[in-house]
Amino acid sequence: MSLREVRLEPGTPRDGYPFDLPAVRALPLRVGAGVTVLVGENGSGKSTLIEAIAVAAGFSPEGGSFQVRFSTATTHSRLCDQLRLVWSLRLAPGWFLRAESFYNVASYRDATPGKPMPSYHEMSHGESFLEVARDWFREPRLFVLDEPEAALSFTGQLALVQAMLDGVAGGAQFLLATHSPLLMAYPGARLYELTGDGVAERSYDDLQVVGMWRSFLAAPERFLRHLG
Repeated sequence: MSLREVRLEPGTPRDGYPFDLPAVRALPLRVGAGVTVLVGENGSGKSTLIEAIAVAAGFSPEGGSFQVRFSTATTHSRLCDQLRLVWSLRLAPGWFLRAESFYNVASYRDATPGKPMPSYHEMSHGESFLEVARDWFREPRLFVLDEPEAALSFTGQLALVQAMLDGVAGGAQFLLATHSPLLMAYPGARLYELTGDGVAERSYDDLQVVGMWRSFLAAPERFLRHLG
């Protein structure tokens, strides 16, 4: 194992955002050796927690590889300063892959002298995400992913899972937040569901979102007839 646990430092505030989020108050969080997945509704704190862990591990808040250091807007919370990451073996940071700021990361990369080719801007959003996976996931590093499915089709998500399987086989570790039942189904992943009551470890079949998608796909008209 490498990253084993995420804890709050003693004396961490309990009031005000983001410290009053149930997911933050529920820390510590045990991290799996291969893949750990955070699942929850919008506003549950998934991305807030993922971002804070990434920054505490040495990544730029806006994402990118461990070498990327730039800022277009300082929007990350103070939570990163109150986290203690517990390691059994300190893995080097690999990539913090987040959909919402990938454009800025690609622009930074293009402006860097001696940048590798091709440009991420010359690829589709999904192609550039998979290019990162192919280039980096084979390394025995820590990778943090925030809703990567936003850039990926169904087959693209399958390709991402394959890259993660190859990475874990080579000693990589992944921590991700997602709404995708496909990514949640990663074999052997440790799954945490974030709710208004805190954080609970779940099996795949017990995740609320998995049940909802199954119900929708079985009879979409039951959901859609109530809209409009």
